[in-house]
Amino acid sequence: MSAPAPRPSYAAFFRIPHARHTFTAALIGRLSYGMVSLAVMLSVTEATGSYAAAGTVMALFGGTSVLLSPVRAALIDRHGPRRALIPMASLYATLLATLATAAWRPGTPAPALGALAVTAGACTPPLGPTVRALWGEVIEDNRVLQRAYSLDGIAEEILFVSGPLLVGAVVQFAPPAAALALCALLVWAGTLAFVLSPAVAGVRPAVTKPVARPGRGRRFRDGRALLQPVVVAAGVGLSVGAVDLLVMAYATRHHHGNDVVAWVLAALSLGSALGGLLNGAVDWRTPARARLPLLAGGLGLALAAAGLAPGLGTLTVAVACAGFFVAPALTTSYLIADEAAPPGRRTQAGAWVNAAVNAGSAGGTAGAGLLVGHLPLGLCFALPGTVAVATGLLSVRQAGPRPRGARGTARPAPDGPQSRSGPHTESSGHHG
Repeated sequence: MSAPAPRPSYAAFFRIPHARHTFTAALIGRLSYGMVSLAVMLSVTEATGSYAAAGTVMALFGGTSVLLSPVRAALIDRHGPRRALIPMASLYATLLATLATAAWRPGTPAPALGALAVTAGACTPPLGPTVRALWGEVIEDNRVLQRAYSLDGIAEEILFVSGPLLVGAVVQFAPPAAALALCALLVWAGTLAFVLSPAVAGVRPAVTKPVARPGRGRRFRDGRALLQPVVVAAGVGLSVGAVDLLVMAYATRHHHGNDVVAWVLAALSLGSALGGLLNGAVDWRTPARARLPLLAGGLGLALAAAGLAPGLGTLTVAVACAGFFVAPALTTSYLIADEAAPPGRRTQAGAWVNAAVNAGSAGGTAGAGLLVGHLPLGLCFALPGTVAVATGLLSVRQAGPRPRGARGTARPAPDGPQSRSGPHTESSGHHG
């Protein structure tokens, strides 16, 4: 009898050939996504002098990016990262640079800025789904793949905290359009470095891969296998999107400054990062499809508790506890989507989850904005919490039978590490 394989650490991921370079290159490109929302908002506001115009342009940019995300991911799957990502990133960076040029000086008409923003949003490279799909291709050990996904989620949290800070640093000595130009440079340079990695060179386009087994392909096409992670991801995105605005409302009503909002939201990200680290370090025996509803429920209950917070300290702790479930829920959603995807459709599967997170976040922010002036603040916290719990409960019915040999199981390999059976999957928005 062979001895059980030792449990891999996070370092095992970075020992994979070219993983460190590939991971770093992708992070450089994805840092642009952590900056771009604020950079567009500030640039358009300064160019037009209108917050309404800035909000409309930002909504058009974000909406186009989210809605067309699965289409762009399909191009990656069909033609491969190198052939699809380079022209996509080049066009996106060019359009961002053009938008920055148009917004550099006041007076540019808002419709012209909106047209540039819509076109740029349509070309946003799906770096997050592509990176996660790559790890599904090159990592054979299920447990290392789980750690790779967890590291990806933690890095994403860091990017979306540091991105606005970087924009704030740029606007101290340059117009906001300079931050937008920096976004263009980062996404193009990071994408180019990513696709030139030897790890990416080995990824074959879908057209060169064998046809999927009928059962697995049918499950993906009818959407049943993807329904659970997409629904939960949308609920998590809605909850997180609502929290941003609700924390601002709490600070205003209790006469706190805007700096307090930043600290509370930083606690949300810190909790998410810690939860992601722990989730990735554990070799789960409970299947991923069974864990996902529990994670969504934990997020919802923590948000409901935040609505009962009597003071700022309690609110910060409750929000951090809510964040503890965010990265694990999203990581698990991406892993399940990866299991559901037939060969050659990994990026598309991840893009559907990614789009659900971003669409849910936008809807959560908009919904909280409509409710916060008409309902008690505690109830406003409880409502997105209820949605998170409801999506978890709903996903139990959607889980259905799991694919045979899926990654969520902790099954021993005959000789060494667990082997990966089945394919892979977000990115950015808030995930990019």
